[in-house]
Amino acid sequence: MITLISSVVVFLLVVMLHEFGHFTVAKLSGIKVNEFSIGMGPKLIQKQRGETFYSLRALPIGGYVAMEGEEENSHDPRAFNNVSILKRMAVVLAGAFMNFVLGFLAFTIIFSIVGYGSNEIENVIKNSPAEISGLKPGDKIIEIDQIKTRDIYEINSLIRDKKEENIHLKVDREGKKLNFDLKPKYSQENKMYLIGITSKLKHSFFKSIEIGAKRTLDMSIVILKSLKMIFDGSFKMEYLSGPVGVVQMIGSESSKGFLNFLQILALISVNLGVFNLLPIPALDGGKFLFLLIEAIRGKPIDEKIEQRLSLIGMSLLFSLMIYVTIFNDIGRLFNK
Repeated sequence: MITLISSVVVFLLVVMLHEFGHFTVAKLSGIKVNEFSIGMGPKLIQKQRGETFYSLRALPIGGYVAMEGEEENSHDPRAFNNVSILKRMAVVLAGAFMNFVLGFLAFTIIFSIVGYGSNEIENVIKNSPAEISGLKPGDKIIEIDQIKTRDIYEINSLIRDKKEENIHLKVDREGKKLNFDLKPKYSQENKMYLIGITSKLKHSFFKSIEIGAKRTLDMSIVILKSLKMIFDGSFKMEYLSGPVGVVQMIGSESSKGFLNFLQILALISVNLGVFNLLPIPALDGGKFLFLLIEAIRGKPIDEKIEQRLSLIGMSLLFSLMIYVTIFNDIGRLFNK
């Protein structure tokens, strides 16, 4: 039951914020919005306020904002196709922007509750590169290879980039500046290069905001790198998950507590934000690309060509989703 409830809540939050972004910017831009819907399929509830119908539909797997003149040309001066190209671009990008905002808020709440890993060492793991080099609990790592470090995330990022190269640390030990040289060691358990320390947790609301923003950016970059791996052939298809796999993951993480629920919410929201910005017809990124071409050419792409490209893009995305669901998600269920 927790899997179903948490999955519905995650999907509704992610989709509702995404569509609310489109809706809000459309309204602010003076565009006529015919319907704002959460969910797809048959209508459960629908109410009209002003010129817009607000709907809740049966299937919590999506949503949409139906704007006048979005799918076909309209003579209404407030139609999507008749407003300036900058307003249309803003509307298209607003959905993904709200997904990044949701991810940022979730990460910020997490760090506000649990604190953040500072640059002060709390424990040194036995026989680790840190212990061998002479680092001690209470030491503050203030520089790595002359790059200043303020928290464990910056420390881990620099260590990850250096891999097995020798690194030089400047440490503050009770007011004295000391220098240490060591070589990170790869951890099979953590799948990353480490020096063998745990950091002291500290609490700061403003620092939580900063780290929340940085974590959102870092996750977006990781997702883009993963997408790049798909195109260069180094990413394996079996790593992908479809709707069934995502629901399982949400349920598994949510059962571990509220913080894990927030983390999976942030992960899915940022993933959706990045994915929607890809220049694929039928996605927001594809729509933005068409608008960019229109801005360069001075006239829109032929409506029939745009519709065909969007249909092809949608077909490819659905084909990928079906493939991943059958061969990855369901395959994992039978292999358990």
